Amino acid sequence: MTSIVIPAHNEARVIGRLLDSLLAGSAEDETDIVVVCNGCTDDTARIAAGRGPRVRVVEIPVPSKHAALRAGDDHALGFPRLYVDADVVVTGAGVRALTEPLADDTSGILATAPERRIPLAACAWRVRAYYQVWQRLPAVREGLFGRGVIAVSKAGHARIAALPPLMADDLAASLAFTPQERLVVGAAEVVVQPPCTWRDLIKRRVRAAVSTAQVEQRQGPEDASARTSVADLKAVLREEPGLLAGVAVFVAAAVVARRRARKAIRARDFDTWLRDDSSRQN
Repeated sequence: MTSIVIPAHNEARVIGRLLDSLLAGSAEDETDIVVVCNGCTDDTARIAAGRGPRVRVVEIPVPSKHAALRAGDDHALGFPRLYVDADVVVTGAGVRALTEPLADDTSGILATAPERRIPLAACAWRVRAYYQVWQRLPAVREGLFGRGVIAVSKAGHARIAALPPLMADDLAASLAFTPQERLVVGAAEVVVQPPCTWRDLIKRRVRAAVSTAQVEQRQGPEDASARTSVADLKAVLREEPGLLAGVAVFVAAAVVARRRARKAIRARDFDTWLRDDSSRQN
């Protein structure tokens, strides 16, 4: 049985749409869904429990994604295992597509993630310009991070379970696997809601800058990185010269975010979570 662990901190506005999508596309005995409400002060637990016996709700008092993931592991029943953010949408068919490569012990694949779809129509123009560039970057296309969904085999789970608590859990998990061990599955899609405003985009980028610094502090100089290089941006422009304005916006966002992240990095503040509520609208 495939287990799906969903950490949720005050996700009453969005948890229902994810659960409805998962339940509608899967058989009753196909998935084991565990929603871990961590430090919730809203109706997340009630809404999740209202989806019926196929959804098990675990409540812990501390608002910590890492603690929620570990609590989910304690209650999950099987493998492959998916970790799914509460604010994305993936279907039961997508879950099946993600687990198929993990069931083949000879494939060498330990972790999978879906293709991401980012609906940008309601976003400010600078946010749209940013993501038009971001989605074309090699590390973004090939990595498992930034999708809100990661599936692992039992061996893959052992790899990420050994990781220390990190803010960028999905980035750390992605970098824990070699390109030969991870796979982005084209037959699976996740809808990732972007920030609607420039202010909320910067919040996300500050969080990304802080969490990337935390990951890098625990790596050796020879370890893989997901940082964007000047060469990456030049390659994007060579392929699509019309994205010059988008690259300018991307660079501006990176500069602003890194400046604002410096204080947290110097203070080793890797716990403050800058939440983007604009992406959590129904």
